[in-house]
Amino acid sequence: MDFIQQPWAWFISGPLIALSLLLYFYFGKNFGASTNFETLCTMAGAGKVSDYFKKDWKERDFALMFVVGLLIGGIISAKFLIPEQTIDLNPTTVQELADLGFSNVGKQYFPDEIFGEEVVFSLKGFFILLISGVCIGFGTRYAGGCTSGHAITGLSSLQLPSLLAVIGFFIGGIIATWFIIPILF
Repeated sequence: MDFIQQPWAWFISGPLIALSLLLYFYFGKNFGASTNFETLCTMAGAGKVSDYFKKDWKERDFALMFVVGLLIGGIISAKFLIPEQTIDLNPTTVQELADLGFSNVGKQYFPDEIFGEEVVFSLKGFFILLISGVCIGFGTRYAGGCTSGHAITGLSSLQLPSLLAVIGFFIGGIIATWFIIPILF
């Protein structure tokens, strides 16, 4: 278990990601998760409301299994593979986050101020999740894919739209970090 719980070096994790991507290319599939929102809507019968969702969802069943694997892997990692909750953060970062109102900075992975039950089930937390979900759902469809799809598949196949999307993701992250999150918290 110690081997699994430690951070893996780039020369191990990088080739494993490349191998996964090569297998996707070999079998003629695209890597990414955001299309699964579309697939789930199709399965739920959204094709009766919009022609956009009139697709054969069985062509994307491999991607649904990928997302199921992500969920299961995330649960296993969060429950069993986090060796300890302390995080070695830069003291300046700790102070800046403490100034924003985060109390256990560096002592846990998931801050209670964002992921705590009392926050998630509050009116403010509900609206943050709702607006964030709509923005992410709209943004991934508008950009033609999610961060993993563009940054891994798109960049590795030298697609200019993916480069532009990844640049946009970074700009959006900087804007959120420096301007939106301080207003919310």
